[in-house]
Amino acid sequence: MRFPKTVSMLLAAALLAGCAAMNTLQAEIATFGDWPADRKVGSYAFDRLPSQQARPEQQQRLEDAAHRALAAAGFAAAAPGATPDVLVQVGARITRTDYVAWDDPLWWRGGFGYWRPRPWIGPYWRYPAYTQTRFDREVALLIRDRANGTPLYEARASSDGYSSGGAEVLEAMFRAAMTDFPRSGVNPRSVTVPLAP
Repeated sequence: MRFPKTVSMLLAAALLAGCAAMNTLQAEIATFGDWPADRKVGSYAFDRLPSQQARPEQQQRLEDAAHRALAAAGFAAAAPGATPDVLVQVGARITRTDYVAWDDPLWWRGGFGYWRPRPWIGPYWRYPAYTQTRFDREVALLIRDRANGTPLYEARASSDGYSSGGAEVLEAMFRAAMTDFPRSGVNPRSVTVPLAP
């Protein structure tokens, strides 16, 4: 039996859309601040909090992930020893949550059984317990004027998924957070960005 041409085209389009979704990240973003209209984007340096200085390798990975987003917005990393125009603080949080079927009292697919030594009618779970793991991911970025410390722009992005992500997901989240720079918008709002190849 041959499929009509339109059905074949619809199936191909759905397949391509599925592939595209695997190479993109959808995130909820929120941006705050009022970047001066006459201020040009210049050089930046990362500013580490004392707690971040205590874990330099971990913080370096986070700054590496934010670098491409800053470059896409027009910023350039200050040369070693040079005075940057702005200081940038970055942070991230990844929270793992394990869900079990009976965590939701309205999602019951059990049956009724008996409790010995006397009959008891009530729900029981007839299948082995299974766990579903989800990760909530969030990144934040704060840009301050280097001269006086005034906050100029703050951006946050959050997403969730079945894995903690890794470097490419963190990088995409920072790019999502900086999507509308230097403008702010309705908070929160959803954006989709491609994952880096």
